[in-house]
Order: sequence, then C-alpha cells, then structure tokens
Amino acid sequence: MTSDYKKTAEKLFALADVKIDGDRPWDIQVYNNNFYKRVLAGGSLGLGESYMDGWWDCADLDQFFCKVIEARLDRHIRKDPRALFMAIRAKFFNLQTSKRAFQIGERHYDTGNDLFTGMLDKRMVYTCGYWKNAKTLDQAQEAKLDLVCKKLGLKPGQKILDIGCGWGSFIKFAAQRYKVKCVGITVSKEQAELAREMCKGLPVEIRLQDYREVNEKFDHIVSLGMFEHVGVKNYKEYMKVVRRCLNDNGLFILHTIGSTSLENKPDPWIERYIFLNSILPNARNIIEASNGLLLMEDWHNFGADYDLTLMQWFKNFDKNWPKISANYGEKFYRMWKYYLLACAGGFRIRSNQLWQVVFSKDGVKGGYNSIR
Repeated sequence: MTSDYKKTAEKLFALADVKIDGDRPWDIQVYNNNFYKRVLAGGSLGLGESYMDGWWDCADLDQFFCKVIEARLDRHIRKDPRALFMAIRAKFFNLQTSKRAFQIGERHYDTGNDLFTGMLDKRMVYTCGYWKNAKTLDQAQEAKLDLVCKKLGLKPGQKILDIGCGWGSFIKFAAQRYKVKCVGITVSKEQAELAREMCKGLPVEIRLQDYREVNEKFDHIVSLGMFEHVGVKNYKEYMKVVRRCLNDNGLFILHTIGSTSLENKPDPWIERYIFLNSILPNARNIIEASNGLLLMEDWHNFGADYDLTLMQWFKNFDKNWPKISANYGEKFYRMWKYYLLACAGGFRIRSNQLWQVVFSKDGVKGGYNSIR
C-alpha cells in the first residue's frame, strides 16, 4: 500500500518538477514512508505538519514552494477534513470579533521579543520592506517608513493614529523624523511593552486596544500589516472606524498583504500554526468595504519586495537561532523556517501581493500626487 501512495505522490510532485529523493535544490528528501499518505490526505496541513515532524526535508524550501504553488498542486490533493472545516468556519463565522481580537497577539506576536529582535531589522519592522533603492534590510525598512510618511504628507504637530503599531517602528520614525504626535494601538502585550520602551521620550502613546474602541480625531491614519487580522465580516466596520476617526482633510494608508483569489479561504497550515483567525483580503474586499465611506486616491503594489524581505528575515533568524534555541526547540525552528520560506516562495511566484492603498474621506482637492 505504501508503494501505491509513493507512486501517486511522485506523479503529483512531478507536475511541479519536484523529484522525491532527487539531487536538485528544490527536490525533497523523504525520511518516513508515512509521508506519502499524510500529504495526499492532508494537503497543506499534511505537508506542513510532516515537515515540522522531520518526515521530509529540502535544501531550498523557497524554491520548492515556487514550483508547488505555480503548479497549483493544492488542486490535485484531496483535502483533509480539518482543512474543509477551517474554510467553512472562516466563511460562516466571525472569527475576529472584539472578544477574540487579542488571540492573535497572544498566539503570534507574544511568541517572544527575543525571536523578533533576532529576525527583524534594527527598527523591528514586521512588514514588507521597500527595496527600490535599498541594498540591506535596514535600508529597505527605513525607505518603506519614509515612503508612508511622504504619501501622507506629514507636517510637524500633526496627530497620527497607527492601527496595529507593532513594536512602534513607524510611530517612532514619524515622531523623530517628521515631528508629529502619535497614538499606536496593538493587541499584543509584548509589543506594547517594548514599544513604550522604544518610544520613550517621544510624543507617542502606546495602547493595548482593539481598533473598534478608538473614537477620537486624527490628522492621518496608517495601518501597516494589520488588516490581515480584521476578517471579511469586519472590513466594513473597520472602514467606518477609519472614517469616524479621520479629520476631513486627512489621509489613510492601508498597507496589507493581498490575495489574488476571490475565495477568502485561509491556508490551513498558516491559520493553525502561524496566524490564528487571519485571512488575506482581495482587491474586491477592499473596494467594497471602503465604498461610500472613503475615496481611493492611490493603489501601489510592490509584492515582489516581500520575497526579499522574507529571505532576509530567514537569514537573520537562522543566524541568531543558536542564541534563542533553548527557549523554543527544534520543532519550532522547523515551523518558523517553513513559514518564512513558504511565504517567500508565494511572493516570488506572485500568488500573494503587497498593497499600499491611500484613501481620503471625500477626495483630495486638485487630485492626489502619487509617490513611489
């Protein structure tokens, strides 16, 4: 029976030009014969969980995922009932209610500041860098932060809201460089604690708060890498909060990973092990949610830059792993490596995008000047 599963798996992976026990960087080495049945039955979950368990390996996971995603092997694999359950749950239930809002902070962003300090740039920016003229991760992240400031047209003394402020990288940069006042909100206790320390002495307030609780006016609003946690059923309410809190002449920048699929289905492995209750928006979601509330002024896609960012994150994580390994263990290392390199492959093949969308409340008089 094992040989039948193996033959089927070999034919399947051959569609993506991946050979089992081959010698090319993107070929996979199988160490447990139960792998074949597990991946054929479990799809994304089976593939990821068997990797975490050490049942298979690959010299270059990012290249492997480029080939697998491009060949759409997911369409050929029978879905695990757990994956079907997750898809149904995401479609019919609101998994991102205010009562559940802090779960992603506890499960992902509170994992450990030592992990993220060793993985990210010096400013601790956990979103895509802007590599147009950059050669290092530090340069790419500073360029991205400055790009956002320029798109907003920040002026000294203005008050800015950062929805999902992380460790305070953007508001610290904006307060120092553009002399603005900032309020940052996050659902992660670990992020809030470190953000307050990093922004000490600046006109910055860090709150442990759900976005739905904010009810005050700001000159501009930014949200960098948080919209992925909002959920389809809450997109309209999210945009209503932005309109309620934005001054009449203010701008809002939505920086988010975007999906090319219209199905709004979470990846089962990513949803279970990395980003609980999260889902990627598509362009239609954003347009429909903002319609009648905000006017879109600009839409900038630099998704290919996330490949470069993720590869640098993995390089940093791998280099610094010996310093933190005692806190996490080998299975965590394999999980985190899989996460970073699978995502890099997805952005490289352009199955995922990175969008910066600029909105105004009722239109910029004379038109908005797009900045790149």
